[in-house]
Amino acid sequence: MGELREIAGRYPEKRSGLLPMLHLVQSAQGKVTPEAIEACAEILEISAAEVSGVATFYTMYKRHGVGDFHVGVCTNTLCAVMGGDQIFERLKQHLEIGNDEVADKRQGDQYSVSLEHVECNAACDYAPVVMVNWEFMDNQTPEGAVQMVESLRAGHDVRSTRGPKLCTWREAERVLAGFPDGRVDEGPSAGPASLAGLEIARERGWTAPHVPAPGAIAPTPSKESAVAEADTSRAESETIDESSSADESAAEKREAQ
Repeated sequence: MGELREIAGRYPEKRSGLLPMLHLVQSAQGKVTPEAIEACAEILEISAAEVSGVATFYTMYKRHGVGDFHVGVCTNTLCAVMGGDQIFERLKQHLEIGNDEVADKRQGDQYSVSLEHVECNAACDYAPVVMVNWEFMDNQTPEGAVQMVESLRAGHDVRSTRGPKLCTWREAERVLAGFPDGRVDEGPSAGPASLAGLEIARERGWTAPHVPAPGAIAPTPSKESAVAEADTSRAESETIDESSSADESAAEKREAQ
């Protein structure tokens, strides 16, 4: 509860802390519980319905338990055609579970694993992509994904492709709540595929368009001046329309004579 209040105190409007507060709840309880919703509502001085609305809107917040390692397989367009659908089906078959379910923990397993199909992971340059506790596992294959989940279940160290060694779901949720684990710089942040465009630009001498200095940009008109300008333009338009109508009427009279 003290850490929930600490998060709320980070923001000028304390209700802005709701998202990291829900991550902290998941790090402590493994999911968003009714008691956690009431606690967040009390600290933020909002209704439980408002907290529940946020918790049920974002897919990263779970109302049911997940495994120690939550495996998300991207099945959006590019990953799907590159093999994501096959990876998801292979893992469902291997783990004997469906979407958003937790595999049984077998004798000898150190950790549990859950499975979910997810929408775009914003890593299309490494399709097909799998995420484990929100860390990237790039360029996966069905059998490679099976080997990965078996290593996780056995308690072996598994490193993400562009990040640190994988930690448990609850540990990852605590980091997302804003309590760093000191491993933010562990592992590369980007790979060759992500940097290809930058390398081409450097080779060809391409640069971004020049942006004028802040002082060179015309100031944005105030609401009052914008309204006055609109009224003036409308009045001028109406005057022109009236003059045109008068000219047309005079012309019609001359033709009639």
